[in-house]
Order: sequence, then C-alpha cells, then structure tokens
Amino acid sequence: MESLVARATEYRIQVTELASGARVVDCGIKAEGGLRAGVMLARVCLADLAEVSVVPGAAGELACPLVQVFTDHPVAACMASQYAGWQISVDLLPGPDGKERNYFAMGSGPMRAAAGREELFDKIGYRESSPVAVGVLETRKLPNEEVVRYICERAKVPPSGLSLLVAPTASQAGGVQIVARSVETALHKLHELGFDISRIVSAHGTAPLPPVAKDDLAAIGRTNDAVLYGGRVTLWVRGDDASMEAIGPKVPSSASPDHGVPFAKIFARAGGDFYKIDPHLFSPAEVTFCNPDSGSNFKFGRVEPDVLVRSFRL
Repeated sequence: MESLVARATEYRIQVTELASGARVVDCGIKAEGGLRAGVMLARVCLADLAEVSVVPGAAGELACPLVQVFTDHPVAACMASQYAGWQISVDLLPGPDGKERNYFAMGSGPMRAAAGREELFDKIGYRESSPVAVGVLETRKLPNEEVVRYICERAKVPPSGLSLLVAPTASQAGGVQIVARSVETALHKLHELGFDISRIVSAHGTAPLPPVAKDDLAAIGRTNDAVLYGGRVTLWVRGDDASMEAIGPKVPSSASPDHGVPFAKIFARAGGDFYKIDPHLFSPAEVTFCNPDSGSNFKFGRVEPDVLVRSFRL
C-alpha cells in the first residue's frame, strides 16, 4: 500500500488526504490509472496474501492478456478480504443545489475483516482488530467525509487510519482487479454449496482481461464473462477424493441454467437485478481439484471462447 502511494506518478494514480486524515487513492475516476495500478488494487483486495500478474493468453484463437492469481492462503485472501461482500450505501447530505444524494460502492479488502459485519465471518471464523484499515471501492464516485465516517464507525478505526482505493468498473485498473477474482468466485461457490473450504490449502487462477468498455454497465458484462466463460482455477484440496468428485460438477458456471450467453444479456433479462440471476452462475468456467494427499486430480467445466469473443467484440 505504502509503495503504491509513494510511486503515485508512476502508477498514474492520485492520492488525496481528506481533512479528517483519511486517505483516498483514485485509481481510475479522475486519475488515469492503468494495468499496474490494477495489479496493486487486486493485491490490496487480497490483503497482499496472493501474487497477481498480467500474463500472455488467448480468448478463442485471438491473443488476449490473462490476469493470474495464486495464493497459499486462499480463505483469508479471497473470502475474508477480496470477496465484495460489503455493500456500502450512504445517504449523503443535500448538495449546494439542495438535491439529495447517495453514495454506493462495492467494498473489498482487509477493512471487511475489521468490520466483520457479514455473516460469512461467523462461518469462516475470521475477524481482526486493527488501528488501521485498507479497502477497495468499486464505484464511479470518490468517497467524501460522510462515507469515511460511515466506514470508520463500522471498521472501528479512526479516519486517520483509513485508506480507500477507488476505481470504476470501466477502467483499466478496475477491470484488472475484478478479473483477478477467478479464485475467489470458485471458493465462494464451494462455500455456498456447503463444502468445507478450510480444506483448500493453495489456489491458482487465470481469466482473460477484456478491453475497457465504454461505460460501467457494459464493463460489468465483460468482466463477468471473463470469469464465467474464461476463468480457469486449480485448487489444492486435502482430504477424501469422493467429496471432490461429488461436488465438482456443481462448481463451474456451466452448472447454471443461465450459462451460455454473454452476461450483459442475462443481466438485461433479469431487469438489471443481480438477485434475479441464478447465483450458481457466478463461478469460473473450469475448476480442477488436485488432492496432495492422494495424488488424484479432477477437472470440471469448460471454457467458452465463442462467448468471450462475442462479449469482448474481438
């Protein structure tokens, strides 16, 4: 985090300290941001417990960069930190024109464990207390003092101990940090299916990085498709083989009846309501289980390059 701030010009980001002492790092709203800023955003989302890089790859027959993630601390990195489980919604005071405003962002990063407000933390048994907190906000608006106060009250930190990194979906940095969620979506899907994710000791994932879309709505479609139809995840899971063989077919996105068309069409069909979409869709295209105890390997799902090409308009 500090190295990112210290090299703001190099990363094409803008760092602002609010009157309260909170620090806001703009990675793609007013600042240009970029791929390296996106990699750092993803690392912060993962509490710096994972390696993130942009590597060569392909979508179908066309060359396409991939966002690669690997970690030896998958539950702490992905579930306790990276998962965007904190919906930050703040009713702001009316502006100079008298109109009411509100602020909304999807919150990720270590600040979630400091707040510990989600039921998920009861299930994974992980919370933390710290005088400082760092978070990533996926939004088009920079946070103000009211938003800072809202987060600080819940994360139990003073404003001077809070750092917020911000990027919209339709930006280079925002795209990288979202596509870096291939492993996280696999763990979340397994958790929702009732699998004991504490058995997962290491993880690796890749997903294609789409072109930056013209607006955030279009970017939501492309970044979701990157994982749903192009995400490849390998999980090292200890214990019995039978449980992996039994649950494996339910894990990839192909297990959902919504699978097979670009996410933008699915989203439109659901009236723009995420909660009307089958939750089992949100997982990588392909998942491989490797059992270091038995030496067995099990692969489930498939990538769909044709859907990616349509989505990315390559």
